[in-house]
This record gives sequence, C-alpha cells and structure tokens, in this order.
Amino acid sequence: MAGILKDNAGSSKILKDNAGSSKILKDNAGSSKILKDDAGSKILKVDAESKIPKEVRNLFHLAMDDDADVRKNVCRALVMLLDAHISSLIPHMHSIIEYMMIRTQDPDENVALEACEFWLSLAEHPICKEALKPHLPKLIPILVRGMKYSEIDIILLKGDVEEDESVPDRSEDIKPRFHKSRHTIRHEPMENGGSGEEFPDDESDDGLDDDSSLSDWNLRKCSAAALDVLANVFREDMLPVILPILKETLFHQEWEIRESGILALGAIAEGCMNGMTQHLPELIPYLINCLQDKKALVRSITCWTLSRYCHWAVVLPDHTYLKPLMYELLKCVLDSNKRVQEAACSAFATLEEEACTELVPYLADILKTLVFAFKKYQAKNLLILYDAIGTLADSVGNYLNKEEYIQMLMPPLIEKWNVLKDEDKDLFPLLECLSSVATALQSGFLPYCGPVYQRCVSLVEQTLNQTMAHAQSPGQFEAADKDFMIVSLDLLSGLAEGLNGHVGQLVQQSNIMQLLFQAMQDPMPEVRQSSFALLGDLTKACFQYVAPCISEFMPILGQNLNPELISVCNNATWAIGEISVKLGPEMRVYINLVLNDLIFIINKPNTPKTLLENTGAYPYGTSVTMKKRILHSVGFAT
Repeated sequence: MAGILKDNAGSSKILKDNAGSSKILKDNAGSSKILKDDAGSKILKVDAESKIPKEVRNLFHLAMDDDADVRKNVCRALVMLLDAHISSLIPHMHSIIEYMMIRTQDPDENVALEACEFWLSLAEHPICKEALKPHLPKLIPILVRGMKYSEIDIILLKGDVEEDESVPDRSEDIKPRFHKSRHTIRHEPMENGGSGEEFPDDESDDGLDDDSSLSDWNLRKCSAAALDVLANVFREDMLPVILPILKETLFHQEWEIRESGILALGAIAEGCMNGMTQHLPELIPYLINCLQDKKALVRSITCWTLSRYCHWAVVLPDHTYLKPLMYELLKCVLDSNKRVQEAACSAFATLEEEACTELVPYLADILKTLVFAFKKYQAKNLLILYDAIGTLADSVGNYLNKEEYIQMLMPPLIEKWNVLKDEDKDLFPLLECLSSVATALQSGFLPYCGPVYQRCVSLVEQTLNQTMAHAQSPGQFEAADKDFMIVSLDLLSGLAEGLNGHVGQLVQQSNIMQLLFQAMQDPMPEVRQSSFALLGDLTKACFQYVAPCISEFMPILGQNLNPELISVCNNATWAIGEISVKLGPEMRVYINLVLNDLIFIINKPNTPKTLLENTGAYPYGTSVTMKKRILHSVGFAT
C-alpha cells in the first residue's frame, strides 16, 4: 500500500524509493528513503546513515502519512525545529520548503494552516532570502490562493448580506477593548510627521481582524501575513513574481478572486512600496473605483488596502489623489453594510494620521459625515467612530477650534456622555475621544469642561476607593477595573493641556491632588504612567496648585526612575523636568532624590532617545521647554 497525498487540484502524490516502486515508509529502516512527487522530483531524502538527528528522521518518515492529524503535527514540529534548531534543518532546507509548499495546499485546512506558519517563522531567519528565493515563483501563487474566501467562509461571514446597518450588534460580537493612551507618553516627537506605527496595536496586520464569524486565526489570515512578511524580506525582488498574479486576480470576473487580489496588493504594501510607486497612479484610481463594488466584502477589503497606500496619495501636490480618496472613503463610512462601515472608518483614521493638516480644507465635510454616522452606527462601530474623531482631533489640532465645527461635533459627543453610566465600558473610547478633542479645541472646550472634569475626578476617586476596599475585604468587594481610572487621568491630562491656565479653577475646587498622590503609588504601571503625565501637565498649566505638594510628590517620582518600565520612567522623568523648570534654583532641595537615577539612565546603553531628551541629556531638544530643562539639569547638579 502506498501513502497517498492529494493536492488542491486532486492529483495524487505517492511515496517511491529510488527504483521507482511504491513503498510504505517505516521508522528506523536501514535503507535510504526518498519522498517524490508525481514528476519524480525529490521532496525529502531520509538516510539512516546520515547525521540527521533521529527525531528529525522520524519526522521525515511520517511526512506523507494519510492521517491529517499526523501531517499537521509533522508541520508543527518542523516549525518548532526551525525556531529552536534550524541548524539541523539547513542541509535539507530545499526539500523541506518543497514539502511545506505541498502541505500549505493540503485539502485539510488545519494541516494547511500549520504548514503556512512555516513561512512566518522562516522569514525571521537570516537564511530566508537565500533559501526561499528559488521557490518564490511557486510559493507566492500558493499564498495568494490561500487568501481567497471559501464558500464556507462566505456563508459564515454572511457575505451575501449587503445591507445590515439596522441590525443591532450582539454583545458577543463586540470584542473586549483595552484602553490605549493617546496622551501619556510625554515628549515623544514623531519622525517624518508620521505616527511611528504602521498599524494600531489592536488591529491585525492582514486587515482581517473583523472576520469574527471565522476563527481568530485561519489560512486566509496566515497566508496574508506570510505574504506581508516575505514582502518585507524580498522587497522589490518579489515584484516580478507578484505583479503578474495581481494583474490576473485584480481584474478577475469572480469577485472572490478579485477580493483576494486586493488583499494581496495590501499585504505587499509595506515591503514593496518603493517598487510599487510607479504603478500607483494606475492602481489607486482602480481601488477607489472598487469602493463602489456591489459586494460588501470587496468594498471592505479595498478600504484596508487603500489605507496601506494612502501615504503616497497624501504627499503628492494638488491633492490629485487625496481628494477623491477621502471623499470615496467618507461615502463608505456611511455604507449600509456594517463591515464596510468598520473598514472605512478605520481606514479613514489611518488617512487622518497620514494627512494631518492637509485635511483642514475639508473639515466641514469630514465632520458632517462623522457626525451623521452617529445616527447610523450600531454599538460596535460606534467605538471605531470615536477613534476616528479622536484621531482627527490629534491630526488637525487647533484648526478644529472654530465655532461651526464645535457646534457640529460636541452635541453628539455630550449626548453619548450623558447617556453612558459610570460603570459602562463603552465610556472608555468616548473618554479617549474627548481627551483628544479637548486638547485640540483648547479654549473652545471651556463650555463643556466643568461636568467632564468633575466626572473624571469622580471616576478616579471611585476606582481608588474600590481598590482600597478590595484590598481590605477581598471577599466582600470586587477588584476595581483600573482602566476607568487610567482613561480618566488621560482625559484630565487632555483638559490640562488644552485649557492651560483655565484648568486651575477646576483643580482648586477639587481633591485631584490628593487623588493623584494615591494614584502615583498604585502598583499598576499604567496607572502610574498616566498619573505622572497628568502631574506634568498640571505643573505646566497651574503650578500654583501643584507647588504645595512637591515635597510629597518628588520622592515618588524618584522611586519610578526605572528604565525597565520605560513608559513609567519616561513620564516620571518628564514630570521632574517640568517641575524643575518651574522651581528653578529651589529644585536643589530635591536633587538627591533623583540625580543618581538620572545619571544611570543617561549612561545606560541603548537608552531610548525620548528618555534621554527628558533627562536633559540629549543634545537635540526641540522645544524651548527642553532647552530650559537642560539648563536646570546642569544648574541643580552642580
């Protein structure tokens, strides 16, 4: 009996020995075994007398087993060996790659997924480019085929449902959301005007994070991720292989194949951008046109792919591509399909980050669209809408501070603010959004600042009280969700930064300094990080209310100059710098609390640039405050 393997085309592969006769592979056989495909080419050579470790030889013997679970575990083991003992595989890498390409097309998707992980792992090794380059013409088409939705996928995703905006979201459809601060990494300049991140930390790089009806990780996602990382390895060397595939898939009559081509185009964006630039004048209009495709799944993936190339459209003069891209994305923000709404809103947030003040001429139209979306969106997409509004505020800044814009934007935000209860976790993204809006509007936020400030202080106090109650009686009180405190501290930072001296009256009428003293000592690093950011902002905005507490605050700041907790250390250092600017020579009283740790940070190898800037040790501080801080650092150290 021969071991049988069928590829996706249904052709059979059999195991043959050197003489060409079919054999069953057996463990520890003394003779050399060679796995061949139908064309007779060698796949894996297994020689009992070779120096291959016994465990690896046994894996090779099992490689063509009829049982899918066996094949899956063989693939898993090879991936583990690649990561842990690559030296044992290098002599046989050509054969292993050939085998894994077959397994990536295995009729059993679990086997194919396990095999596809191999390409992600291989891309992390220096040998990847040399080992894989001869195989690219075979591998890339396999990966692109793996990115195509199956019939089952489309059924699970309700791909034939084009209009579902009126269908309420189920609570289980909304993934748990974790607060990600916008404002609490202090004094961190952005390189080249960009965000410093290609993707938000909570989004999948393959643009498929919303396939919630499918498993969290499937062959489509893994294939797209593999193409992405390989594009970063091979760069323009991949284009001769991928461009003909894109030409075929992007204009295919079957929408499923066309959709997979658009996904592939997005997947190679980062790695192949330089080589793709010459093709973008043709591709961007094609993609913009695809935003009007009759299939929602095509429209949604097109939004994501456009977000990967939008930087190119932004930097061109005269907004030749930016303007049509922006307006077509805005149309998709108001799409009747929830998946398209989500993808468009997320893509528009990326465009906002790239375009920044280039969007100022279009602010009225942008705000009209985003505000209208409040009336259309169900619960899940509202969270993304908050992010898009917050990102817009971060990107255009004080240009948002016009009465007509404020009157458009603030009423729906305040309406949501009033409806949500303190314990509602949907409050997180709204608080984050308001933090950015408050910073951007500056004095324009004054009419709304009182109730917002008071509620944030109340949330901080409630969280601290519950934390204390739980510590004393854990059986009687639940542990507090400290995200409520973190996001409230961040919004207070936004208010302090935006309102500047106007925040002083609010501080005077509250117990925020006592609460800040407690929060700065919280065992959770994220709480301390946000606390130190707020301390620095209040120091800048209304130091007269911070000054009486400095003697209590400085020892705590000194205890948090640990570069192992980089964000906490960064903000503590930044707060110390702001305090030193205000205190001047009086800072000498506190020098012994911080100087040794600051010197350690300065001398520590590989200390991040932003942390060095905050210590006053980096020679290229960009702000007046930075220059003052350097002078004071020298002054109180002598």
